[in-house]
Amino acid sequence: MQEFFMDYGLWLLIGLLVLIGAIFLLAGRKASVDSPAAERPALVEKEVAPTAAAIPEPVTPAPPIIAAELQPLVAPVAPPPIASQATAPVQGGQDNLLRMKGVGPKLNQLLIELGVTRYEQIANWTDADLTAIDAKLGNFKGRPVRDQWIDQAKYLAAGDFAGFEAKYGKL
Repeated sequence: MQEFFMDYGLWLLIGLLVLIGAIFLLAGRKASVDSPAAERPALVEKEVAPTAAAIPEPVTPAPPIIAAELQPLVAPVAPPPIASQATAPVQGGQDNLLRMKGVGPKLNQLLIELGVTRYEQIANWTDADLTAIDAKLGNFKGRPVRDQWIDQAKYLAAGDFAGFEAKYGKL
């Protein structure tokens, strides 16, 4: 007998729970059908004839939107310039910024897009200019300070290639 309960005990327990649940559901349903209508809650709402207040008013279409109404509430503000004259393009072409240590082709292109094309511009950067440019460099953020661009640019702008190579290595 003990082996029977060991082998089939779980299945007997599950069957017993299903049987109790079925009896509970059927007993509850039978009681609600047999009880008088006064004791049962109304399952179906009474149908009421529509009144004048229940009939919705026809919707009038909205007037067309005029283009003048679409103007923004706040006028757009032009972004402040990135830096002072130090980043403005200089007449007379552009320098090869790739000669500076830490400037590769992608960074060179990014600097050109930002308007930095000459060594003199970088050499004349102030702290505000450096911060503004650094914020625009994305993945290259921190490179101007780490690679000492301002100092490198001072040597290259002055044409002191020997001094540059002595401090930063071969061009």
